Amino acid sequence: MLSWSHRKQLGTTLLLALVMALVPAAAHAGAANAPAPAAPTSVAAQGGAWNDDRCIPSDDHPRPVVLVHGTLGNKTSNWLGLAPYLANRGYCVFSLDYGKLPLVPVFHGLGPIEDSAGELAEFVDRVLDTTGADEVDLVGHSQGGMMPRYYLKHHDDAAGKVNALVALAPSTNGTTLLGLTRLLDLFPGARDLLDGLTPALEQQVAGSDFITELNRDGYTVPGVDYTVIATRYDQVVTPFRTQLIEEPGVNNVLLQDLCPVDVSEHLAIALTDRVAWHEVTNALDPANAKPTTCWSVFD
Repeated sequence: MLSWSHRKQLGTTLLLALVMALVPAAAHAGAANAPAPAAPTSVAAQGGAWNDDRCIPSDDHPRPVVLVHGTLGNKTSNWLGLAPYLANRGYCVFSLDYGKLPLVPVFHGLGPIEDSAGELAEFVDRVLDTTGADEVDLVGHSQGGMMPRYYLKHHDDAAGKVNALVALAPSTNGTTLLGLTRLLDLFPGARDLLDGLTPALEQQVAGSDFITELNRDGYTVPGVDYTVIATRYDQVVTPFRTQLIEEPGVNNVLLQDLCPVDVSEHLAIALTDRVAWHEVTNALDPANAKPTTCWSVFD
């Protein structure tokens, strides 16, 4: 029988393992924002730049794209690949930091998800005011693919401001983290400790009160197009099929159905996977969609 001190020590170790497993892009966390072009931008951002308030949406891409990072990510680290990819294709691209905790720099998406949704609401309004657009498209990774659903369901007129939500490896139904989260119940107070230190982590555990309430009356809202892009090799949001939204009209995409040799896991699907990025552009512009295959890495 383990003593209380040993059980507490094991509980702390488990919490640390849970935090480290959910880091989405720490290797890039210190990177600076993509530079803005020297001259004013007349239409979409040039040269892969993003977060450029001078960007004016074009007729081809009339909706700005708002990128929503994952847990322990930030507005730069999560999007060093996808943001320039979209900007180079003529989209106005913006990203935000949310869920900051006091005295925790760089690593965000840790605060209560309800509060983070409020930050997203304010950012969407700012992007609409800045660009003059009527709607935005949201592209999110991990928590960033799930948290916008709270925004859409609980903020007035949110659905009228958003055309589409494209979710990369979202924590739709929370995660078991390969079964590790089940161990939390073995250590008294572990869930409360996790909730007190990093609320968004506890809220994303499969079966949490937050996830249960968010999904209770359905996953989607009318007027918004939903796409979920998942990989069978996801090791963070598990089981990977719990990421999918099984409701009419939702476009659920498994990367390996598009490219069987794609081995991207939870981080790579957002950071480096051009097959996934190509499918993102199809979701953003379905009228001009092109088949996504393994050859899409060269597009």
